[in-house]
Amino acid sequence: VQLQASGGGLVQPGGSLSLSCAHSRITLDYYIIGWFRQAPGKEREGVSCIDSNGRAFYMHDMKGRVTISRDNAKNTVSLQMNSLEPEDTAIYYCATSTKRIATLLAEMYDDWGQGTLVTVSS
Repeated sequence: VQLQASGGGLVQPGGSLSLSCAHSRITLDYYIIGWFRQAPGKEREGVSCIDSNGRAFYMHDMKGRVTISRDNAKNTVSLQMNSLEPEDTAIYYCATSTKRIATLLAEMYDDWGQGTLVTVSS
């Protein structure tokens, strides 16, 4: 696996988690990076994405609670999630896109890594 999401785990409602997306071969700052999630029985949905210029976009339901950022020195893209709710429980995936415009449409992304499970529960 070359693209890898990590940092998931069990957190109480109201808690925070920071997810990280890394790639073992490519330089991520050349790509649009998207974070997506899929809850049990639901379709995959876009959470946030960041383009190569650092412009960030957020899903409406999570705006204000998540921050996406790049660390080019570490070749990673992070997703800081705060004020987590049980409804945020899902497998979270990161993906790369070579398209010219950043979007939260999953079909616009080319390479997907294995996800990381986030469980929000008391």
